[in-house]
Amino acid sequence: MSASADTPLDTEEEEEEGPRRNVLQRWTRRAIENPGNVYRAMFYVAAAFFMVTTLFPFYWLLVLALTPNRFIYHVGLLPNGFNPAAFIEVFQVLPFHIYVANSLILAIGTTVIVLLIASLAGYVFGRLEFPGRAPLMLGVLAISYFPPAAFLLPLFSLFNGNIVLFGVSSPELYNTPWAMMLPFTALFMPLSIFILATFYGQIPDGLEDAARIEGTTRIGALFRVIMPLSAPGVATAGVLTFISVYNEFFFSFLMTDGLIPATLAGIASSQNHWAPLVQGIIQYQGQYQKFYNLMAAASIVGVLPVAILVVVAQEKIVSGLTQGALKE
Repeated sequence: MSASADTPLDTEEEEEEGPRRNVLQRWTRRAIENPGNVYRAMFYVAAAFFMVTTLFPFYWLLVLALTPNRFIYHVGLLPNGFNPAAFIEVFQVLPFHIYVANSLILAIGTTVIVLLIASLAGYVFGRLEFPGRAPLMLGVLAISYFPPAAFLLPLFSLFNGNIVLFGVSSPELYNTPWAMMLPFTALFMPLSIFILATFYGQIPDGLEDAARIEGTTRIGALFRVIMPLSAPGVATAGVLTFISVYNEFFFSFLMTDGLIPATLAGIASSQNHWAPLVQGIIQYQGQYQKFYNLMAAASIVGVLPVAILVVVAQEKIVSGLTQGALKE
């Protein structure tokens, strides 16, 4: 009864205010009286914007991959034809799996090195007190913001044996995995140190002291107690490093000749080549013709390892990022 009694009054009030208020003023009044609808609308708009900007590039790659290359210039929002064989041709035209294997080896090797060194550095910054700790940590983080181009010329000379110091020339690392893994390690190490230092600093001292009373060393306590208890942080640092290295293009393009060994077994030979995934995608364009459908199909195939890793480790990544941000 009360609701039916209020409705005519509200309607009468709106009718009375109608001539005095325009549409924007009435909408603003309703938004103020019921902010929950506004928040819900903003969520839907933000979610739709995120979905479109994030997923549309992958949809466009799929459209290009399914369209035969001779119809590629007339493609619209839907595939102009249906050619799923492009996902097989990428392995027939080139040994694309070797490019993917090179990227995986570079990413896994760099991730292992980064986690090993960053764990030691994170332990020092997170659990030990020493003068100048904060400025030194700030300096480490500042390195991660340096543009990679600033390192290119000195590293290129260094990795080609052009630097002589005390009569000893630098090693020739061009076209070897170390020519890429060393710069990758330097560039992606600071963020991992920051993440691990934040997690290691949250471990109670009593747990480490108990481990040391049992006879282990500081290094032993780090790998047996602190790192297992900081699993979300270690997983986050490792996954972020792996994804960054796997998708890296700048140093990979300049430090290799774009070639690969003839067979997958040739990776272990001394005459191997280490062109990564991004250079494999570029190989589908020749002097007179570009196979855009194969480039799109190769891009989708190449992103699958990272997509699988993110799906498997998404819980650890979210947990690591949120716990690191809520340090007390």
